[in-house]
Amino acid sequence: MKYRKFGNRDLELSEIGFGAWAIGGSWGAQKESDSLEALGTALDHGVNFIDTAAGYGNGKSEKIIGKFLKSRSEKVYLCTKTPPAPGKWPPSPYCRIEDRYSEKYLRENVEERLSNLQVECLDVLLLHTWTRAWNDNPVALETLQKMKSEGLIKQVGISTPEHDQNCVIQLMRDGMIDVLQVIYNIFEQEPAAQLLPVAKETGTGIIVRVAFDEGVLTGKYQGDETFGKDDFRSNYFAGDRLMRAVDRTEKIRKEFTGSGYSMPELALKFALSHEAVSTVIPGIRNRKQALQNTAVTDLPDLGSDHLMRLREHAWNRGFWYGGK
Repeated sequence: MKYRKFGNRDLELSEIGFGAWAIGGSWGAQKESDSLEALGTALDHGVNFIDTAAGYGNGKSEKIIGKFLKSRSEKVYLCTKTPPAPGKWPPSPYCRIEDRYSEKYLRENVEERLSNLQVECLDVLLLHTWTRAWNDNPVALETLQKMKSEGLIKQVGISTPEHDQNCVIQLMRDGMIDVLQVIYNIFEQEPAAQLLPVAKETGTGIIVRVAFDEGVLTGKYQGDETFGKDDFRSNYFAGDRLMRAVDRTEKIRKEFTGSGYSMPELALKFALSHEAVSTVIPGIRNRKQALQNTAVTDLPDLGSDHLMRLREHAWNRGFWYGGK
């Protein structure tokens, strides 16, 4: 496993981390034995970073991880996320930050995160979404910085809202956040314009999520799959979205046939290609996926020709959630 510096912090993360959403639910049936085997395999192959959230099975993912890590001796960095108090998701421009992320709410929620993970201090705590409307009054981040000084959290940040990831640029420059979790993949390349360069400039740690675009960039879908009503993908790929995404993925596959990279390898290597990125967290739910994803670290980095060609596959989906 290769390791990378985490922003300007004096620690290194495995460039492939463990995305733990699926072991908590929302991605179809999942056996806990498979989850534990996936975690064990990942750590055995050098993974030292695990990402989870309160919302992944209402704490189930965190509890599995907390229990599992009691049996391990190596240092593993944990990142979890606190959602806003009930209301619109993502928050609207009219939501008050004091209503969605009050100090009382944040403190109670962080205590729950600590309890579920069975730790006394969180390595990384992210607010699970944000709105640009709060940038000039980021009191929730001030609360988290206070909790940092109290020894409850080591690093604080935001998991960016997918429709407006650039809303966090001001916060980086203002020194309000240590870490960001962003969507960056072959289709979603907008962060390369400004967000990632500013992260590099400010020493903000970058965790990349959705490197596979919820699975489609692995090339495993045919376009006619159906998902259960409780499966996140049933909404994400509603209507003809899955077929359109599969068609675009197939174009990439055909262009890069013979390149020496499979589609999952190409997707992960692309996400790792920017120098600001510290770790990429593909979802891992079984031993096979753990082996496949961790093996990518041993492959050669993408050359400039590969990267230039992949840039042409960027897909502007500003209306993805609203229709075509």
